[in-house]
Amino acid sequence: MIIVNLVKAKDIAHTLRREARALEFQPYDDIIMKQIPGSNVAEAELARKQIREKYQQIQIDIDNAATLAEIQIIIDNMS
Repeated sequence: MIIVNLVKAKDIAHTLRREARALEFQPYDDIIMKQIPGSNVAEAELARKQIREKYQQIQIDIDNAATLAEIQIIIDNMS
C-alpha cells in the first residue's frame, strides 16, 4: 500500500506554482527593471498584477485540496 503525505504533496505543488509564476513574470520583470525603451511599463505592471492574481487563486486551490488527485488537476491546469 502506498501512503501519500498530503502536506508534502502540497509543498511540492507550491514549488511548482512558484516556478511557473516566475517564468510568467520574467518578460515583464525585464521591461520594468531594465526600462527597455519603447516598452510600456504600465502594461507590464498590469500583466504582473494579473499573474499575481492568477497564482494567488492557484495557491488557495492547493491549500484547499483534500486529495492528491485534486492537487494533480491543479498542477495539470497550470501549464
